[in-house]
Amino acid sequence: MTRIAVIGAGPCGLAALHAFEQARLDGVDVGEVVCFEKQSDWGGLWNYTWRTGLDEHGDPVHGSMYRYLWSNGPKECLEFSDYTFDEHFGGPIPSFPPREVLYDYITGRAKKSNVRQFIAFDTAVRRVSFDDRTQMFSLALESWETGESAVRTETFDYVLVATGHFSTPNMPEYPGFASFPGRILHSHDFRDAVEFAGKNLLILGSSYSAEDIALQSRKYGARSVTIAYRNAPMGFGWPDGIDEVPALQHIAGRTAHFADGTSRDVDAIILCTGYQHHFPFIDPELRLTTTNNLYPAGLYKGVVWTANPKLIYLGMQDQFYTFTMFDAQAFVARDVVLGRLPLPGADAMAADVDAWLARYATVEDVPGQIDFQTDYVRDLMSMTDYPGFDLDMVRQHFVTWEHDKEDTITGYRDKSFASPCTGTVGPSPHTTWWDELDDGLARFLQR
Repeated sequence: MTRIAVIGAGPCGLAALHAFEQARLDGVDVGEVVCFEKQSDWGGLWNYTWRTGLDEHGDPVHGSMYRYLWSNGPKECLEFSDYTFDEHFGGPIPSFPPREVLYDYITGRAKKSNVRQFIAFDTAVRRVSFDDRTQMFSLALESWETGESAVRTETFDYVLVATGHFSTPNMPEYPGFASFPGRILHSHDFRDAVEFAGKNLLILGSSYSAEDIALQSRKYGARSVTIAYRNAPMGFGWPDGIDEVPALQHIAGRTAHFADGTSRDVDAIILCTGYQHHFPFIDPELRLTTTNNLYPAGLYKGVVWTANPKLIYLGMQDQFYTFTMFDAQAFVARDVVLGRLPLPGADAMAADVDAWLARYATVEDVPGQIDFQTDYVRDLMSMTDYPGFDLDMVRQHFVTWEHDKEDTITGYRDKSFASPCTGTVGPSPHTTWWDELDDGLARFLQR
């Protein structure tokens, strides 16, 4: 019997389990699929925890979610084509839901697929190695199912790495950090904007985390928010109390000094400086090493490890598309494992990767990035029986969303979009996002 290991029960891991289960329901012998999840519940990053630093088992906390986090893109751009928002919620909901709503949606499909039975919770993968002689993977596993640590080793024919890459912080150092009298933290450890009410906050970064944490902090009472960018400002029409300055140079006491010669006193510093692809549990010859980009080298079709095609990585790209891209990748991965999608030779796989990388090198702006990833998802969907949806509509939604943010950074979440699966247009929210202080599911779903 073929044995397949899936590492992680977040959106990518659940997508993989869903894909295999769909094949099983069609009468295909998929072998034995086992998913290992070090947390005590599914959802990956969407499984909110108050913890920072270490979890209850002494491992680094996986989750980077915080209270009051809302989707920063239209839900219609991540809608499962085989499990729509209309189906899950029994009718239309606004286009920008909070975390709890999206978690409910993700896990709703997993419940419908009945895939929880394949997940070993509270089980960490400590090592992944490959035996060239047996052509099998060996996984060293540590489990706390009984409340006490138990270590074992199991062998598998295929391994799908679905751990994500937004949980190991990139932590830069600046002169003066060691003597700064306030709190310094990475966005990975940010949990509640209310903590910074009345404070003067400095945020380092110029991408989605910096944008959202700046808005959240000001919305929930920060006295001021200064965003220091390294290369270029985000340039949005920020509300009063938020502004952008060139790169931080150094800290002297509480005073932050910037590249344009200005300075200001701050009470806390949040590093929105990105994450590392970090897989210390995978043997070096199997380990993906890459920066955060739209097409990591070494992965055929963005998923199959060309140096050993029995190893598959899911969701390792930087992302406009999320859940639907993970689904498309999972269906490709499943069909590779089942032999329904024969792989070309090593040279042909390398040539395909090089062709995508050559195209990626010509991308110069955000619309180009959106087009690139749209075509990548389209390519994946053409290879399997993953249910189709209006991909061109999603692409246009991303373009519209980018323009909406330029028009109003505090109001873009109040816009409505049409579903690429059902055509349903999300209704307007009952309260504008900037004025809504409750991110609970029940509150959001009020009509």
